[in-house]
Amino acid sequence: MTSPRRLTIADLARFPRSGMNVPGGLGFTPDGRAVTYLHSAEGNLVRSLWQLDLETGERRVIAGPPPATTSEQQLSREEELRRERARLRELGVTSYEFAVRAPVPTLLVPGGGRLWLRVGDGGLEPVPGSEGAIDPHLSPAGDRIAFVRDGDLYVLPAAGGEPRRLTHDAEDGLTNGLAEFIAQEELERDRGFWWSPDGDRIAFIRADSRHIPEYPIVHQGKADIDIERHRYPFAGQPNAILDLGIVRLDDGRVEWLDLGPDRDLYIARVGWRPDGALAVQVLSRDQRTLRIVVFEPGRPGRVLLEEHQEPWINLAGDTIFLADGRILWSSERSGFRHLYLLSPDGALERQLTSGEWMVTSVLGVDEARGLAYFAATRESPLERHLYRVPLAGGEPERLTPEHGWHAGVLAPGGAWLLDSWSSREQPPRVVARDLLDGRVVPVHEPEPVDAPSLGLAIPEFHEVAAPDGTVLYGALYRPGPSDRPAPVVVSVYGGPHVQRVVDDWTLTVDLRAQYLAQQGIAVFKLDNRGSSGRGLAFEAHIARRMGTVEVEDQVGGVRYLAGLPGLDTSRVGIYGWSYGGYMTLMCLLKAPEVFRVGVAGAPVTDWDGYDTGYTERYMGTPAENPDGYREASALVHAHRLEGRLLLVHGMTDENVHFRHTARFIVALTEAGKPYDLLIFPEERHMPRDQRGLEYQEERVIRFLLDNL
Repeated sequence: MTSPRRLTIADLARFPRSGMNVPGGLGFTPDGRAVTYLHSAEGNLVRSLWQLDLETGERRVIAGPPPATTSEQQLSREEELRRERARLRELGVTSYEFAVRAPVPTLLVPGGGRLWLRVGDGGLEPVPGSEGAIDPHLSPAGDRIAFVRDGDLYVLPAAGGEPRRLTHDAEDGLTNGLAEFIAQEELERDRGFWWSPDGDRIAFIRADSRHIPEYPIVHQGKADIDIERHRYPFAGQPNAILDLGIVRLDDGRVEWLDLGPDRDLYIARVGWRPDGALAVQVLSRDQRTLRIVVFEPGRPGRVLLEEHQEPWINLAGDTIFLADGRILWSSERSGFRHLYLLSPDGALERQLTSGEWMVTSVLGVDEARGLAYFAATRESPLERHLYRVPLAGGEPERLTPEHGWHAGVLAPGGAWLLDSWSSREQPPRVVARDLLDGRVVPVHEPEPVDAPSLGLAIPEFHEVAAPDGTVLYGALYRPGPSDRPAPVVVSVYGGPHVQRVVDDWTLTVDLRAQYLAQQGIAVFKLDNRGSSGRGLAFEAHIARRMGTVEVEDQVGGVRYLAGLPGLDTSRVGIYGWSYGGYMTLMCLLKAPEVFRVGVAGAPVTDWDGYDTGYTERYMGTPAENPDGYREASALVHAHRLEGRLLLVHGMTDENVHFRHTARFIVALTEAGKPYDLLIFPEERHMPRDQRGLEYQEERVIRFLLDNL
């Protein structure tokens, strides 16, 4: 017998992971007859755009990587920051868009600081006049392209030429047509303008941040002086002032829309109804009230729907308006997100789904057949499956027979459903399911690998009882047999809107956890109360008190492990990034009798130093909740450190500023507490290049091994 494959530090820093060279950007051509996706045939991060004809089976590249898109060194600062906020590693073709009603197929691909167009079966051609375009979008007919340049909105003929400037007042801190920082980072809204269905108007957001003080980020690792200046809204401080306008392309006139007397708000979602009215989801600053305001041509806005939710509203996708004016709406009003069919005036017509499970995404609606498609946790919180339910009412029908984690895309017209899925044992694969006759067409077959051939252990699922009796789900990576009980390392995130313990291949190819297991250390993950996938009440345990119940649950997880054979819970470490870095600190500081060593990557150390959109949703403002902020601050508890601590942070992190770690170092120094420090002067939230990642992994792994 051959020995199992041993992982190396280089393996931990290499992307994509084994089995994870998976198509991205899955979609369909506008006629619904072909699948489109981003993929690297070479197995690296540089992707091309592929097309698969569902009838003939022909598969071909329709757009290769544009020039100057195969390295991050060639990106502008604006592109770099947008990639960082999107957590995007891939290069080459990273996004694409078809015109939805063009007479011939028209494809737009941004890349290399300009735009590229493919019309019909022709090749990808550069669009003259598109240099420096940010966030471009095709008109519905495909004859024009709108984009942002230097903070103003432009429109350009698809054939190229001289772009026409539609707004004229951009300056430092004021932009037209771009998503502001909070929208990109916290609201999952990455765009700031929207074409009308007839292509005659564009709705756009004017974001004024000039009153927000600049936060400087100095590039300390460069030969030249380079200072970034960000308008970062700290918790309790002013947000950007947002205006929503509609510009007419025939005369350039802008109509500014009245969103109500309260200007301190978030524009959560914007979309056009099929009849040409504009629908806007407006979220209150405290994120407890959501309104849909509709603007019909020539009429003032009217509130179509208003929902109030305690302790906060979790935003979902866009509002779906049907051709007859009815609305498919998702809401957590029952405590679990479910689907509701509303009449054109916003009144409830019927509830389509119900139960102690949640709809996690809406895939679309087949209006001709009266069916809504969605993903949900109906079978188990550890899995995702795809379903459809009649708009006329009835039981949901499960469409995905294989166990594991499924994600889907519905074709225009509703004839096909893309299904991408994996499990702990099965690397991701993608198929197209014919919803009319049941035919299945393979889109992507995984590499011929499995966990044993890669030297990986399949993580075990465990159930742990929280102090209040709630069932929590954990995953355990067991080391091989040994004469001595194995020490334990807890891999933690613990924050809202994230679920880590899932029946998905990504759980298996967590190579840091697998590497530690090969070194004789057991690794445990636990989704504590406050994490996602279990309904609003489960998540709301952390309301106004971050750093409390999450720590209790992680301690409870270690206590549970003490009852399992072969584990030594007198030697326990912990590591995590971002909220997980914060959790690492709080566990070390509040439960030093349990955790003896920790690695905190990019940790938030005091919530008064994080942004408005995220922090105020869960904690309120510092003025409203001073006791909650004080108890949640790692700075307040720094004097309680007993274990060994390694702090890791990138000094140009524009999300969790290096200031968090710097403030914590000051607190540790004042308390006379030792610590170790690993900084990356020219990295943001974490290293992105191979050498930096290898260096980080080597230091993190060595620190844990040496201190356990």
